[in-house]
Amino acid sequence: MNKNVKPAIYDESKIKTLSSLEHIRLRTGMYIGRLGDGSNPDDGIYVLLKEVIDNAIDEFIMGYGKKIEVNINKGIVSIRDYGRGIPLGKVIDCVSTINTGAKYNDDVFQFSVGLNGVGTKAVNALSSHFKVVSYRDGQYSEAVFSKGDLKSKKRGKVNQADGTYVEFIPDSDIFNDYEFNYEYIEKRLWNYAYLNSGLRLYFGKQKFESRNGLLDLLENEVGDKTVYKLAHYKGKQIEFSFTHTQTYGETYFSFVNGQYTSDGGTHLSAFREGILKGINEFFKKNYNGVDVRDGIGGAIAIKLKNPVFESQTKNKLGNTEIRSWIVSEVRSGVVDFLHKNADASRQLESKIIQNEKLRTELNAVKKEAKEAAKRIEIKNPNLRDCKYHLTDGAKGENSTVFLTEGQSAGGSIISARDVMTQAIFTLRGKIQNVFGRNRAAIYQNEELYNMMMALGIEEDVENLRYNRIVLATDADVDGFHIRNLLLTFFLSYFEELVVAGHVFILETPLFRVRNKKETRYCYNEKERNIAIKEIRNPEVTRFKGLGEISPKEFGQFIGENMRLIEVNVKSVKNVPDTLKFYMGKNTPERREYIMENLI
Repeated sequence: MNKNVKPAIYDESKIKTLSSLEHIRLRTGMYIGRLGDGSNPDDGIYVLLKEVIDNAIDEFIMGYGKKIEVNINKGIVSIRDYGRGIPLGKVIDCVSTINTGAKYNDDVFQFSVGLNGVGTKAVNALSSHFKVVSYRDGQYSEAVFSKGDLKSKKRGKVNQADGTYVEFIPDSDIFNDYEFNYEYIEKRLWNYAYLNSGLRLYFGKQKFESRNGLLDLLENEVGDKTVYKLAHYKGKQIEFSFTHTQTYGETYFSFVNGQYTSDGGTHLSAFREGILKGINEFFKKNYNGVDVRDGIGGAIAIKLKNPVFESQTKNKLGNTEIRSWIVSEVRSGVVDFLHKNADASRQLESKIIQNEKLRTELNAVKKEAKEAAKRIEIKNPNLRDCKYHLTDGAKGENSTVFLTEGQSAGGSIISARDVMTQAIFTLRGKIQNVFGRNRAAIYQNEELYNMMMALGIEEDVENLRYNRIVLATDADVDGFHIRNLLLTFFLSYFEELVVAGHVFILETPLFRVRNKKETRYCYNEKERNIAIKEIRNPEVTRFKGLGEISPKEFGQFIGENMRLIEVNVKSVKNVPDTLKFYMGKNTPERREYIMENLI
């Protein structure tokens, strides 16, 4: 310790006790995951909306209220349900006191989706304006808060249907310059509708309703180009649907108590196992799981009284005791479907035999690719690896691999990266356009095979080594072309990585505006123009490529405030047509489109 530095006094006066709502504001990430600006479907503003809607869904699940209205008007988000309404004497406590709520009472809420007594408190604490009104038996109780502090309350008589009304404005001090993306909200509302047949949700003038649950979800996601008609099973605590398509890999949508588990968990692995066991039992064969599941599209939703998630944001289920009953019920449901649908069973077996044949051919190509890779170099020549990977638990949650073009871009990132969690894979330039090619082509291409080895997906996506695959290309025509080639690769052969939220695009600044006193980095022309107005006698630099940004500067763009755009698909069924238009051989149509939209 430096003897010249006076140590800070550490006594009773330094011990602080924060109120629960103060703690939420100070440690926001503990409660809602990430903050963000609304450009990612997992950003905090959507979590706030979700927590309020979840309470309304819980009412529906328990048999009260078949309608939920959601609106966003002039920045105010509002949700009205028609359930029982919060008990009038507990309205303030239920939205401001942690560990207060009815979710702990199994007689009232058996399969809760909310944050177990935290949800609306987090919304309250993180909103500059928060209003809750409960309607019960012709009376109401209203409370208005700002940043968790109670501003007003009142009670009285009213002529309104029972239920709860909540409105809030996310606090701009916490959520900087945010904007709601309505597509993300619509996707979430559709999921609520699919998981709760008979429930009607309204977002403005749009209506979200499903009569056939997960069957509707899967039909809308994979389309009608399926190998056989969709299978559907609905039990007391489990519902699932599946079919096969002509795509590669496996695509799943999994839910627990209405929560979308993007990273799956024990319920999804049990679902996959149950499908394999059911198919082998019906056909009296011992088919390989890879052959049975390649090309599958599936959806599963379960209800659990005590779900255990691996993180606060509930992306992955951890309960191990549920495996056996899920496997058993799925196996039974699959056998029953195949017995009742002779055409589907014939088409399914034909698909499995085709998969088996293709895998045998592919294994020979893979063996050659492995031998070629060994001859080149034992280590992957294009990879600068990091210490922690996805398999390392909590330490690997931030594991990231940047796919960069050329040595100059890679050099900047290599010098600035965090060697513990950030890896770099350097591409030589434009990779092969793999649209319309068979799977063997990607194993016969040296660079693509090296990239798959670096990611750990040359055998199976379950061996993925990094939580985030980040496309880091230049902001010019060549860079955008390379980005499109990479997206074509992932969407053609590893669609499940995109659906699970593992693929991102790195945003780096396009401009640097500075004078001797201040430097500002701008990600678009609007930010640049503002900076030029606010900084006296500025020098403006346009960054064409990542290599033009010095390693010293680059560190701040891949650090704590790294801007990433998650690659997501509105609907899996639209992917083949989209890729065909942009990456296929329809040159006249594409040229006409470019000419019409050229600015």
